[in-house]
Amino acid sequence: MASKNDEQFETRAIHAGQQFDPTTGAIIPPVYLTSTFVQDGIGGFRGGYEYARGGNPTRTSLETLLASLEGAKHGLSFASGLAAEDALLRAALGPGDRIVLGNDAYGGTHRLIDRIHGKWGVENAVVEMGDLSAVSKAVAAGQTKMLWLETPSNPLMKISDIAELAEIGHAAGAIVVVDNTFASPYLQQPLALGADVVVHSTTKYLGGHSDVLGGAVVLNDDALEEKVRFLQFASGGVSGPMDAWLTTRGIKTLAVRMDRHSANAQAIAEHLVGHPALETVYYPGLPEHSGHELAKRQMRSFGGMISVALKGGPKAARKFAESTRVFQLAESLGGVESLIGYPSEMTHASVKGTPLEVPENVIRLSVGIESVDDLLADLDRALPRR
Repeated sequence: MASKNDEQFETRAIHAGQQFDPTTGAIIPPVYLTSTFVQDGIGGFRGGYEYARGGNPTRTSLETLLASLEGAKHGLSFASGLAAEDALLRAALGPGDRIVLGNDAYGGTHRLIDRIHGKWGVENAVVEMGDLSAVSKAVAAGQTKMLWLETPSNPLMKISDIAELAEIGHAAGAIVVVDNTFASPYLQQPLALGADVVVHSTTKYLGGHSDVLGGAVVLNDDALEEKVRFLQFASGGVSGPMDAWLTTRGIKTLAVRMDRHSANAQAIAEHLVGHPALETVYYPGLPEHSGHELAKRQMRSFGGMISVALKGGPKAARKFAESTRVFQLAESLGGVESLIGYPSEMTHASVKGTPLEVPENVIRLSVGIESVDDLLADLDRALPRR
């Protein structure tokens, strides 16, 4: 079934790039577990496929699907989210160029930009994305070639105005990149709001089942896509066929999962507000959240990620993280099962001592799709009552 541009998201998530096998009629396209492809004479590539690093039909299906979900011309699938980011950075930047990124970015992204690309002469500046004046000043300084934002951010759930920031970035001639991992394309469409590129850790909500690693770059610009795809081929950070197939399988249920993630997280956030052990609940679905109204405008709903700050400081936070049962202590997020993490020592350990350092009393929750009553009971058991 060929997907049409006017089909709704839920339909495209199931059908885009997923034509049935014309030989057997199998409704699920096969997994092409092959490293190479027989040529029809020298240089006669069947379907354009030569060697699996350069292309594989299973990966092509996923890339077509990714582009459709974000309303883009091009989708590229990588072995991890950081592999995707690395290819984009190398395609767009060179020595002396500068990136401006948010002060609440994923620690791995900052590490990649600062400690790896920094050694090759790429500069970076960190700014509060909610302060548009500060962003304008930061972008105007130096040879800023890229403005990089996450919304909602990881882990403090800050909401950035994609449309306003895109205007600021474009006025300075910068490429505007949005990490859409927390929201997923079901909840948020950055390209439609003016961004140039979307990146994902497809490991998270897109895959959705904590069983596959992957990343994506999605964009409309033909020239930039050509550069990124060359690096995908030349450096080899591609997703394997089984990883691509698992990600595609996960995406088929993205819409229904995100509805449940969001509903569970909203109920939990509302339940936790005012808890005697908590100093702050970070969730954009709460009216008191500073980005609530903006999130209502640019998101379908508010997602499945919550962070909380405990009044008892680091000791209380650690004890809470180690006391839940249904929420399991682990890295990552976006799977059907609920996870709990301590960012200061886990996902964001690499940014300790930098402007991106996460407070030591903060705990991050990835709310799964279990019974919300069981999740609430689990948190109530683990949180101290005073």
